[in-house]
Amino acid sequence: MAAITLAALLLVSYLVGSIPFSFLIAKARGIDLRQVGSGNTGASNVWRNCGFLPFLVALALDMAKGAAPTFVASSIAHTSPIWTMIVGMCAMLGHLFPIFLRFKGGKAVATAGGVLFAIQPGLFVLAALVWTAVFKLKGYPSLASLSAAVIVAVAGTWLAYTGHFPMIFAGYIWVALVLVVYMHRSNIQRLLAGQEMGIGPRTK
Repeated sequence: MAAITLAALLLVSYLVGSIPFSFLIAKARGIDLRQVGSGNTGASNVWRNCGFLPFLVALALDMAKGAAPTFVASSIAHTSPIWTMIVGMCAMLGHLFPIFLRFKGGKAVATAGGVLFAIQPGLFVLAALVWTAVFKLKGYPSLASLSAAVIVAVAGTWLAYTGHFPMIFAGYIWVALVLVVYMHRSNIQRLLAGQEMGIGPRTK
């Protein structure tokens, strides 16, 4: 692949990742996510302040901006696995540091999930099941996201070790895990202190 084509893929992936769908959906309802709830411009804060249906739309769009560039890289441009992962990571970085919001974005869980869906749908299903189970039990999106990320990292490593998954994809999952944990560092502190902001009656 020509270097200019690859560079264009990386740039487009970052720009797509930068589109602040959650922020825009809330803004259409007159709500600035940066000023309410957790102050985060991600889908969970949409749920907290706009309701479940807007959350689903925001979640789907935030996932799509991770899945679409990764799919284009792997299945249309036929990039190597390592470059496919770098394209996916650019989408995540766009969500984390969006040019359209002065580089202050969300925590990239949904976007990382979209990348995961593009490379290994089975692991994505596992992540969704773990997230749903933990959230139903505890009511904390942050805890659900952290739990799903850890389980998927372990499962991805096992798949790579047994030859069912490219090692570079497992490497991406671990990098994504580190980013997710780092972006949730304040949530982890609040969880440990019993002060985390949740959603639903279990956290009231």
